[in-house]
Amino acid sequence: MNSPQDISLSTIVVGHKRKISVTWLMVIVENLLMALLPLFIGYSIDSLMAGQYHDLIVLAAVITTLVFVAVIRRFYDTRIYGEIRVRIGLKTDDFLREHTVTTRNARLTMSRELVDFLENDLPSLLTAIIQLVVTVGVLASFSYLLALSASVAGIIMLAIYALFHRAFIELNAALNTQMERQVNVLSFLSHNGLYAHLQKLKTREIKLSDTEAMLYGLVFIVLFGFVLTNLMLTTQLNAPTAGQLFSVVTYSLEFVEAAIMLPVTLQTLSRLSEISQRLNVR
Repeated sequence: MNSPQDISLSTIVVGHKRKISVTWLMVIVENLLMALLPLFIGYSIDSLMAGQYHDLIVLAAVITTLVFVAVIRRFYDTRIYGEIRVRIGLKTDDFLREHTVTTRNARLTMSRELVDFLENDLPSLLTAIIQLVVTVGVLASFSYLLALSASVAGIIMLAIYALFHRAFIELNAALNTQMERQVNVLSFLSHNGLYAHLQKLKTREIKLSDTEAMLYGLVFIVLFGFVLTNLMLTTQLNAPTAGQLFSVVTYSLEFVEAAIMLPVTLQTLSRLSEISQRLNVR
């Protein structure tokens, strides 16, 4: 468990909980509206085919609200996370006073990755989670089999990632260790020494990329099976309207898009877990 004095995602969030909670609230509202768009579009299609415009007006109001919240959040995020980066950078340097300049330089850069995750990657994770939950709920409103298919695919994907989690931590640790040597390499070693260093970086990055590719391959197989299953189940719906067919197909595809975000974000969390351990070594 992290000490309050440690540098980690959890301590950053707790230390700035009021400011961060505001942006999280806006992220949730933004993504709920985004996730519900296909449903409102489906309603609008059926409404327009019946010569009515009420649902189209509701859709326009939802889109306007979505744009407003998205713009305000980005203005707000840039300012609060910029302030947090400054504070975490100073705290990191205080921790590392006894370390070499090369280590301090590398870990100062790494500390910014924690805040970068909160600003850039966490909204994507919340987007994926909200999209997955909304998708399962909407699909369940059409058929429990459609929702069951999505749920099974999601569970299998999480199980696949769990098998790769330890490998990602070890590979990121090797890459970060090599990065910490870079300033010394540039300061004291010859051209041949730099070449060897860059070759080691390349080797570690290739291993990490290969592991990601294997994870993606397995995830795509699961998602391919999910899409085929839902296409077959859609044909079994009882006299579906054009709007319902649009919603089912769109939500199935958005489930795939959201599911693809998860491996990226979870791999980043594995990397940040290793970075947090590194930053808190006194």
